[in-house]
Amino acid sequence: RRALAELTPETLLDEVEAANIRGRGGAGFPAGTKWRFARRAAGADKVIVVNGDEGDPGSYIDKLLMERNPALLLEGMALAGFAVGAGQGYVYVRSEYPRAKAALEAAIAAAVADGDLGDDIRGSGFSFHIGVVEGAGSYVVGEETALLNSLMGLRGTVSARPPFPAERGYDERPTVVNNVETLCNVPFVAREGAAAYAALSPGATPGSKLISLNERFRDPAVIEVPFGTPIREICEGLGGGLVDGHEIKALQIGGPLGGILPGSKLDTPFDFDALAAEGCMVGHGGIVAFDERTDMRELARHLLHFGATESCGKCFPCRIGLQRGLEMVQAEGPIDRAALEELLETLEVASLCAHGGGMPAPIRSLLAHWPDELGAA
Repeated sequence: RRALAELTPETLLDEVEAANIRGRGGAGFPAGTKWRFARRAAGADKVIVVNGDEGDPGSYIDKLLMERNPALLLEGMALAGFAVGAGQGYVYVRSEYPRAKAALEAAIAAAVADGDLGDDIRGSGFSFHIGVVEGAGSYVVGEETALLNSLMGLRGTVSARPPFPAERGYDERPTVVNNVETLCNVPFVAREGAAAYAALSPGATPGSKLISLNERFRDPAVIEVPFGTPIREICEGLGGGLVDGHEIKALQIGGPLGGILPGSKLDTPFDFDALAAEGCMVGHGGIVAFDERTDMRELARHLLHFGATESCGKCFPCRIGLQRGLEMVQAEGPIDRAALEELLETLEVASLCAHGGGMPAPIRSLLAHWPDELGAA
């Protein structure tokens, strides 16, 4: 309501850019920059698409937001539409989240009845409509071009970029694709401004981040922390350490494409640059802990099996390369480290999307920190 009464689309976009809301879905791309691209794109018929296909094992952040506070997401979408000049939005919801879909549909109906969505919202001349679409059960549909293909009823495979969705996306229209949590940050900025948002965090990145802790922790939960919070405080303080007194051997942060942080580096700040310096990433924000009983070669097999199984098959470096990597760690005896590292480089530079391009990160972490366990010393 403040945006409609006191701001223009341009001034709202300026605030979002100044707030530097970095994407919470994995890549960390600034939301304001993406919005600016879409606003400047040719064509008046623009679209806001929400990526609610939360496929990372161990992550349930978007699930909680959509089920417990769907109105916050809808408000973030409407604000994005106002800033970009879009009149239509879609939420693409993971098929395994039926409660989220129902909660969103009920919240949309309530918002329309209250005059906060629909035609001529509160007499402002701005209209915005939202639809909810159930996903098709594919991990790679979390990638924005695959998501848009699925949303349009096509096979959920990755498309080459450019053109980027902000220029030509859903139904050939300029499209903003944002993650659920990313958009849930926008109402605070619209109400309080970029300076207040920056003040939430002592770290290099403004704002806060939701984190989900897996079942190895004594207190598995979704928690919210300012960027820059030490990972030790998150895991040992808020998470209560691991169950039954086990020790943290390693953490995979941000999903199966994230690097693996050894337990000796828990004082690393939870922030984009600090984690990147350790070969890791914020990603979606899930933290999966492994205790001292974990066989790291078995973990490598598990990750590569997941990657090979979930590949959309569109490009051969990912489709074939992940299978070859899996065969290398499944074979008896020592791993040919040079051959594996060459394969990882091919995956990273030649894959069409972040699925194949991101899978080398956790394998490299395992090679760097536990070469003896992998038989690749």
